[in-house]
Amino acid sequence: MKYDQIPNSLFIKNRKKFMDRMQPKSIAVFNSNDIYPISADSVLPFEQHRDIFYLSGADQEETILVLYPDSINKKNREILFVRETNEHIAIWEGEKLTKEKATEVSGIQNIQWLKDFDKTFFDLMTEAETIYFNTNEHYRQAVETETREDRFIKKYKQQFPAHRVAKSNPILQEIRGIKEPEELELMQTACNITEKGFRRLLGFVKPGVMEYEIEAELVYEFVRNRSKGFAYPPIIASGNNANVLHYLENNKVCNNGDLILMDVAAEYANYSSDLTRTIPVNGKFTKRQKEVYNAVLRVKDDATKMLVPGTLWAEYHKECGKLMTSELLGLGLLDKADVQNENPEWPAYKKYFMHGTSHHIGLNTHDYGALKTPMKANMVFTVEPGIYIPAEKMGIRLEDDVVIQEKGEPFNLMANIPIKADEIEDLMNK
Repeated sequence: MKYDQIPNSLFIKNRKKFMDRMQPKSIAVFNSNDIYPISADSVLPFEQHRDIFYLSGADQEETILVLYPDSINKKNREILFVRETNEHIAIWEGEKLTKEKATEVSGIQNIQWLKDFDKTFFDLMTEAETIYFNTNEHYRQAVETETREDRFIKKYKQQFPAHRVAKSNPILQEIRGIKEPEELELMQTACNITEKGFRRLLGFVKPGVMEYEIEAELVYEFVRNRSKGFAYPPIIASGNNANVLHYLENNKVCNNGDLILMDVAAEYANYSSDLTRTIPVNGKFTKRQKEVYNAVLRVKDDATKMLVPGTLWAEYHKECGKLMTSELLGLGLLDKADVQNENPEWPAYKKYFMHGTSHHIGLNTHDYGALKTPMKANMVFTVEPGIYIPAEKMGIRLEDDVVIQEKGEPFNLMANIPIKADEIEDLMNK
């Protein structure tokens, strides 16, 4: 891996938090992701399942974590199964986890080869009464592929039909949403790498540059700073492309007088950052562009202040809508009649700002985290309002990642990344 090894104390803490919430005489199992084929002998780069990574630090395929806190044999309360390595694998695929290295990474003492899983697991299940399955219940999931986790659940439901079944996901949603200090440090590193990429662009962008050239500059800066690259598919949208919320082509020329909306950020050690900035191609905002830009910035700043312990996510979004409505009235994009006659299910402001303002971020860009209960300290949220005006060929979104504090305003992990219009102009025209 490109990143520095993470202290295993983080994963030890994470496992304890999970096991403390398990039912008596229960066992929980977490599988790594598959390596997904493209065609012929080509495959996609491996990405570890974030849950097994969160609980073990194991960043390798064909890995299984078993947690059984009530095991009669104390050494079986945590077991990590990894693929047995050999000289042939080392030559063709590179270094894999040895038992010693797996302990060093995870803090788990009982490391076994994957080939021994079925025998060991059967023995444990004769003691256990409940099994926790790790189903994907994220509110934005839309997965059609049968995963390694899915296949595991199907197989062992048939093999152990008399066991009770429980869900890992509610526990993970609760504990993964609140970040440990080590996680915040990793996320800060990801944000710092993103800052380097953005500052690089400010001296690079000019009329005539291609969107994909901007993407290439970012990849270079991210990878040279120990990131795998983008935390999510990059959006580099110039001119009217910015009004396509998930524009991914990145293949158009950036024209003089246009803005470029860039939703681009680095990952580090599987932790995401999530940045959006909008800059003028020629280094100078027009009067109208700056008016809209500053309106978006005011909404972002005011929305950020509302992210405090006790805030309810749904109510927060309603308040953000009120902030945006006020700014759109000031810009002349809405009038009072639009607001008075609006559909409560689709308020007037949604014509120009149709997405949410914030989401959890962490090991996933749209991370796990409780959304129906009050916010807590050390949750990390994006703040990303935008105004999209196709008639003016303009789309502006601004986004930072912030950490909720016990008291006061959130801490902005992206505070050092330029955002004020005047600062961006100055840096682009140096």
